[in-house]
Amino acid sequence: MSRGLDLSVVIPLFNEEANVEPVVAELLAVLDLAGAAASEVLLVDDGSTDGTLARASDCAQRDPRVKVIKLRRNYGQTAALAAGITVAGGRILVTMDGDQQNDPADIPRLLVQLEGGYDVVVGWRRARKDTWLTRRLPSSAANWLIRLITGISIHDNGCTLKAFRAHVIREIPLYAEMHRFIPAMASVAGAHVGEVEVNHRPRRRGVSKYGLARTYRVLLDLVTVQLISGFVFQPLLWFAILALPIGVLGIVLLVLEGVDIALLSGSLSLPIAGAGVLFLSCSMILIMSGVLAELTRHLGDVRQEHFAAVTASTERPTQAGSRVA
Repeated sequence: MSRGLDLSVVIPLFNEEANVEPVVAELLAVLDLAGAAASEVLLVDDGSTDGTLARASDCAQRDPRVKVIKLRRNYGQTAALAAGITVAGGRILVTMDGDQQNDPADIPRLLVQLEGGYDVVVGWRRARKDTWLTRRLPSSAANWLIRLITGISIHDNGCTLKAFRAHVIREIPLYAEMHRFIPAMASVAGAHVGEVEVNHRPRRRGVSKYGLARTYRVLLDLVTVQLISGFVFQPLLWFAILALPIGVLGIVLLVLEGVDIALLSGSLSLPIAGAGVLFLSCSMILIMSGVLAELTRHLGDVRQEHFAAVTASTERPTQAGSRVA
């Protein structure tokens, strides 16, 4: 893929034969109208079993901006997005669904917000055109939980229509259902996250791939995100939480063995004493690991601040308006 592009649009596809060509045609029309000449459209076929790949290939033959990525099997939406993000050559990346429910006409509005100083801009499907029980209700519950646990006030984490600065999204690990937590993960990394209300359209062709069965995976990933975000800022606390029960168990075993020696048998029980020493040692190792993690985090922050200070002092503007190092 060529680098130096302004915009890359990544569209994951799974059994969307009837939607591929309308989505691409509508998107290209929007890009032409917006004057996005240095752009590309990446169609990621996520192991489709119908004619999706053939329709996507036809689009690529008609317009050189369209490129097709084929995955060997169905890995899921997050993996398809990650594949497209890895290959994309634009400095700005936009992701959207391939079922025609996302409106490409909203992309310029996302880009305006992005250029205004944000690193990630998320679409907000305020007026969703989905079934209430199987789509809107679980989505609302998931968004509420994500806001509660992560503290990131994004209304619609599940909306695929998003815009990113390429260097930001490539630093975020994507697996399982983690595409839903991009705003939270980006915020943890220090990115500025915003949202824009977007149009949402009912599905007119094909069958939805979403349902209640995916809820438990979202909940598991939510726990992962919370652990990651908490560990980043308080590693010693998390190591201490792990070390505490192990240390208490080791002390209890040693105390019991001491009482047994002093008052009962008078002889040392190597299994009990050995287990107590082992548990206590493991607890101390965990505590020291937490201390080292805290030192590493603080030293990393100090070095970053020092680098910024050096950069600011060595790249000062002269009276003529140039920079000297």
